[in-house]
Amino acid sequence: MTKFVFVTGGVVSSLGKGIASASLAALLESRGLQVTLIKLDPYINVDPGTMSPFQHGEVFVTVDGAETDL
Repeated sequence: MTKFVFVTGGVVSSLGKGIASASLAALLESRGLQVTLIKLDPYINVDPGTMSPFQHGEVFVTVDGAETDL
């Protein structure tokens, strides 16, 4: 049976949501479970590249042209 864990947070960048997710994934994998992490930035009608780094964090452009943050 597939189960989902959602890690959410406010608008504060560098809050540690990624570290918490990765740590939880490592613990679950050590128990023999298959884990897939997916990061989702649901910006609707907003380009993160034009937002202030203080609001969003540093933006990186991938090889395929997508914009993302850490």
